[in-house]
Amino acid sequence: MAKKPVPNDPPGEPTFEQSLHELERIVHDLEEGQIGLDESLQHYEQGVKLLRRLLDLLEKAERRIELLTGLDASGNPISEPLADEATLAPEEKSQRRSARHATTEGGTNSSDGGTDTSPPRMDEAGGTM
Repeated sequence: MAKKPVPNDPPGEPTFEQSLHELERIVHDLEEGQIGLDESLQHYEQGVKLLRRLLDLLEKAERRIELLTGLDASGNPISEPLADEATLAPEEKSQRRSARHATTEGGTNSSDGGTDTSPPRMDEAGGTM
């Protein structure tokens, strides 16, 4: 079954899966060693372009992913962009989590001041936070 192109992709551009398949074919051809130097260089250059396109598509996809952080008083999901934390070092992630926990311990979990109805959180020793 063919994948649909992402709506933001320019018309006529190959999908992520098509580009990945083409890159795999190029790598296979280069590894086989059955093509000449000039053709190998052309394949290599095309492979680099495809790799850059694939990395760009992955970056765009990552920016579209949101991290579910909880529920507001009405039961609606609260989310934030994943990209902010996806690129942080583990220490920075821990600091952000601590800051987020500090704001929810005061009884609110959303910008509208709703009450946090989630069960109590457990710390590493098994006590509630």
